[in-house]
Amino acid sequence: MPDFQITRGRMGSEPVVTVSAAGTSTRIVLALRGATLLSWQADGPAGPVQLTDGYRDADELLSQDGVRNGLLAPFPNRIAQGRYRFDGREYDLLPGRRDRLIYHGFIRTAPFELVEATTTAGGAVLRLRTHIAPGRHLGYPFALDVQATYTIGRNTVDIDIDAANTGSTPAPYGAGWHPYFRLSRTVDDLTLQIPADTVIRTDDALIPLPGDTARTPVDQLPLLDFRTPSQIGARVIDTCFTDLRLDDTGRAETVLADPTTGEQIRVWQNAGSMHVYTGDTLARNQRRSVALEPVESITDAFNRDELASQIHLEAGGKRQFGFGVSYHTSAQAHEQAPSHREPGDRP
Repeated sequence: MPDFQITRGRMGSEPVVTVSAAGTSTRIVLALRGATLLSWQADGPAGPVQLTDGYRDADELLSQDGVRNGLLAPFPNRIAQGRYRFDGREYDLLPGRRDRLIYHGFIRTAPFELVEATTTAGGAVLRLRTHIAPGRHLGYPFALDVQATYTIGRNTVDIDIDAANTGSTPAPYGAGWHPYFRLSRTVDDLTLQIPADTVIRTDDALIPLPGDTARTPVDQLPLLDFRTPSQIGARVIDTCFTDLRLDDTGRAETVLADPTTGEQIRVWQNAGSMHVYTGDTLARNQRRSVALEPVESITDAFNRDELASQIHLEAGGKRQFGFGVSYHTSAQAHEQAPSHREPGDRP
């Protein structure tokens, strides 16, 4: 097995951590801001391949355009009009603002502290920590301790987001990840497989329709039925897929593949939904990568009565959301994916 190394550095003004493996092309770079995956490189069929389309420099990281590879908490995606009701009280995340768009939570811009960095012959573990404190974010007067643990192998990146409610009252909470993945060909040429039976329908503001009207079986939407591998083609997708089918390990796996080279990117998650975005409105590299977003809850969950128990995190309570990704070349693509570790395992 290759020896892994961890080094610290900077991308402009931003501190970063790099994990590499001797004798391989494996190289992963994380920014401490947001515990953000900046890049993931691995050994491809013809040499090194870049598998994510992350922020290229500190200015892009600070701009947050596209939320490239950002970790999402205390809510993924959007809160309708920036307002929500929790435990009988009304909250406004954008008081006094005419622009009522808010999305993907707060930790994607938060400074994280690297509290653990360990290596073995087979991989590396990075554990990063930040806090959400009352008064720091308008409309969210709750206290959370959030940790992100990256477990890195030669062709794998697994992530656990652990949240602890350190306040004296319950808090609304949900987590997710917003990675953009790329292979050698354009989005149109790639195939996608999502083990989901239901699509969440939304209004023009991308807010799910009320109640059960939001849920539509994929049987009724053939253009969004990816239960078997289907070429993306010209389809424009910014959609949440839910009712995920779990495999024997208790995980759901979404697969992005290049049928020409046989390469595959497999994204797994232990719960929640999968939001897919084909990058049509990005500031750069439109439709060059696909966002495959494992999320604990659907968009605007803070405002949905049927999800009240799902977002409720008791005072003193803890919650973990696990997900990850693996890269496979043609020779590996026909093999069973390696067993995913249990939370807390080390490589």
